[in-house]
Amino acid sequence: MAEINVIISGTGSYVPEKVIPNTWFEHLGTSDAWIYEKLGIRERRVVTNETTSDLAAKAAQQAVDNAGLTMNDINLILVATATPDRPAPSCACFVQEKLKAFNSVAFDVAAVCSGALFTIATGVQFIRSGMYKNVLVIGADTFSNITDWNRRDAVFFGDGAGAVVLSATNEKKGFLDFVLHADGRGKEHFTIPAGGSERPASAESLEDNGHTFRMNGKEVFNTAVTVVPACIEEILSKNNVSVEEVDFLIPHQPSIRILQEIARKINMPFEKVKTNMDRYANTSGGTIPILLDEVHRQGTFKPGNLLLFAAVGDGWTWGSALYKW
Repeated sequence: MAEINVIISGTGSYVPEKVIPNTWFEHLGTSDAWIYEKLGIRERRVVTNETTSDLAAKAAQQAVDNAGLTMNDINLILVATATPDRPAPSCACFVQEKLKAFNSVAFDVAAVCSGALFTIATGVQFIRSGMYKNVLVIGADTFSNITDWNRRDAVFFGDGAGAVVLSATNEKKGFLDFVLHADGRGKEHFTIPAGGSERPASAESLEDNGHTFRMNGKEVFNTAVTVVPACIEEILSKNNVSVEEVDFLIPHQPSIRILQEIARKINMPFEKVKTNMDRYANTSGGTIPILLDEVHRQGTFKPGNLLLFAAVGDGWTWGSALYKW
């Protein structure tokens, strides 16, 4: 029996229409120039009357259309999100219903900013095992709903969704390897304190904004620029690939300075690092698939190109992947 490889057969993305420029945050004591210099962000998109599953379904439809498939061809829907429509049922079930993709299994994966990469890795295993042929993976978040807009760290995030269709192939291309890690000792450095079983919703939790994110920016920076380069070096060494052989890095985008430092540490020219955070900020689970869709639709990737994916998220979670286009 021929080895089953897994390719990205389609991509899609969707962001809300409402734009919030950096100038909106000047009343918080920051400025457009400072935000762009430090973070690489000029503006972000936020939802008005849309839910996370709305964004996810629109990105997913694009990806399935791009793959030349119908919803009946999709065997599994996986959604990476930290901001589902409800605590239950899963956001993936909301998406399945909106897409009318009732031939598919559907469930969520929670790894926050690493979510898309972890979820892609999960989908790949289902295909390699022979269990499914086409898996729809969506990264979608509406962080505007868990942001305290009176705090300066409100500048970091935007809303959006990206999707990929993973399909089985016998061709010698597709995903070559994944390296994934987690360390729960980092759980306090980016967290939403209330709303779970540890601290259920209450009048007090609403009063102190316990349902919005809390972030230790210094720890995020220090962790990202330590674990991501090490993870990239791990996957390259494991597969006997040099950094010079990598054509493009498709990263999660916490900040431009984090990406610059990662590129410096692995000796990668920054022109190989693809970004779009100037327009969308950090879209959490949506970041990698939104970026991948944009670069794909620009016709940038050529057959045989080697893509490197990398992400870091709270938990801590982090990982990397190699892909032959």
